[in-house]
Amino acid sequence: MSEPWLHIVGIGEDGMAGLSPATRAVVEAAEIIVGGDRHHRLSDAVTAERVSWPSPFDALIDMLRGYRGRRVVVLATGDPLWFSVGARIGRAIPAGEILYHPQLSAFQLAAARLGWSLADVETLTVHGRPVEQMIAFIQPDARLLILTTGAETPARIAAFLAERGFGASPMTVLANMGGADEARFDGTAESWDHEVPAFNTLAVDCVAAPDAALLPRVPGLDDDLFRHDGTMTKQEVRALTLAKLMPMRGALLWDVGTGCGSVAVEWMRGARYARAIGIEPRADRRAMAAANALALGAPRLELIEGEAPAALDGLDAPDAVFLGGGLSAEVFTAAWARLKPLGRLVANAVTLESEAVLMELHARHGGQLVRLQAARAEPVGRFRGWRAAMPVTQWSLIKR
Repeated sequence: MSEPWLHIVGIGEDGMAGLSPATRAVVEAAEIIVGGDRHHRLSDAVTAERVSWPSPFDALIDMLRGYRGRRVVVLATGDPLWFSVGARIGRAIPAGEILYHPQLSAFQLAAARLGWSLADVETLTVHGRPVEQMIAFIQPDARLLILTTGAETPARIAAFLAERGFGASPMTVLANMGGADEARFDGTAESWDHEVPAFNTLAVDCVAAPDAALLPRVPGLDDDLFRHDGTMTKQEVRALTLAKLMPMRGALLWDVGTGCGSVAVEWMRGARYARAIGIEPRADRRAMAAANALALGAPRLELIEGEAPAALDGLDAPDAVFLGGGLSAEVFTAAWARLKPLGRLVANAVTLESEAVLMELHARHGGQLVRLQAARAEPVGRFRGWRAAMPVTQWSLIKR
């Protein structure tokens, strides 16, 4: 195993004084120190070659590899493996070549200031990421700690909360924690008007009004929460479909014939960092899917114009595939060939022709074939009666 040559050091607002003696010695012995302007300012007494973050940032790994054999320190804020640069470096450089030196994270400091148990909160980041992704975590009585991306971000999050009936939620912004310029700003989502420093940690204690929108992360959101043209996987069938697709952390779904994106959006909401690619030939439906993704906290939904199987070429291999539109034996064959081992495939059919395709595929490949039908009570004159939705034939299987 190679000797560690790269040290990734977490540093706080108290600078070098806040480091342990052993970590301080590592920084003082460095030949090269890589970091942002703030990191260099916090360690400016150390004599070493100073290197700023590269632009574009993706060039960082190649730059670090070029320093192999020298004593290199990368400075990061707090814990370098918690929503920070350390994880990115660790995916590209062998673990035996790196030593990590964590400092208290912003989450730990914020929890201590508020008296919150970290085991009972959701820790999120929207730093350099779409702010809308936090929407999926707005739940009654949830506590959120969020690394923000700029001075305006808390106000945007306050608007998300107020729009969904969580305007009474207390919000606290903490900035420069542990330093001489530490600052705290308190308020509620519905009346938030503070000007805050650009880099901060936001704490939200979610308080739901009686008419608040309930958006659980388990599948089966109300159809009315989606923009659609009537052609969509309806709530009851969608819940069963997602149960068979099994959203998992970081897993990728191909949603073939995505329509308004209801299945893809709920897949991404169902597990941390789950990804989805929606393939849809119609521009109006792709626009609806994009709007639904933003409104419901899945802003990273990727939408591709085209029809399967041709549109599947060049895509990352999926962990799950949903065939909701454009079903054919050719599309199944192409998707099945790319599906990863233990991948899940679910196909829904509502027409006799597509059902016949499923019957034939089931006979050849096995899996589970079920008939789904739901009926909802609706007015019939002065009374109520059951109005049945079209039955859905669902075929599902796991790639072994």
